Amino acid sequence: MMIETRRLLLRKIVSSDAEDMFAYSRGPNTGLNAGWKPHESLEETQETIDTFFLNQESVFGIVLTETNKLIGSIGLIKDPMRENDSTRMLGYDIGEDYWGLGIMTEAAKAIMGFGFETMFLDLISATCYPYNIRSRHVLEKLGFQYEGTLAQADKRYDGQVMDMECFSLSKEDYFKSGARDEFCFEMQKTDQELFRYDAGLLF
Repeated sequence: MMIETRRLLLRKIVSSDAEDMFAYSRGPNTGLNAGWKPHESLEETQETIDTFFLNQESVFGIVLTETNKLIGSIGLIKDPMRENDSTRMLGYDIGEDYWGLGIMTEAAKAIMGFGFETMFLDLISATCYPYNIRSRHVLEKLGFQYEGTLAQADKRYDGQVMDMECFSLSKEDYFKSGARDEFCFEMQKTDQELFRYDAGLLF
């Protein structure tokens, strides 16, 4: 299953994506914002793909259609702080070369549509470190509501204990907001399911 937006193709991550993933994961800031250490070798990236990305139902690689290059990842995973099968947590990362271009907002809007309109979720949550202002701005653009800060909630790869800012978006707020109306949703039956989003307005 794949999700297509104006500039992106969201698809399953496969073993052959290791070189592209290593290219953006070895930078000093991508992992720092997401909580994992920069990758030091292609073998480390391959192990990460094998352990965390293969055969994940709702986790996708972000591919820039213009270059067919994997530039990040995004997905909906179980929220460890909510015992509710109808909720998922939004997580994402993207190479630093692609910051500030609206790409993550574009990808996240498509994933939200997938979560609420295909997975029929009741709520999507998200967290970020207090210093990750870019991620907070993405969540605010998407309509997420700030729930509060969970103190000393996460130990980063370098051993530093971090607070986490917590956000959520309910199904009701998603359908009431303009986020859904900015996309024309079309499902096509092909050899693989393709969800196409045509953006009306991108941040």
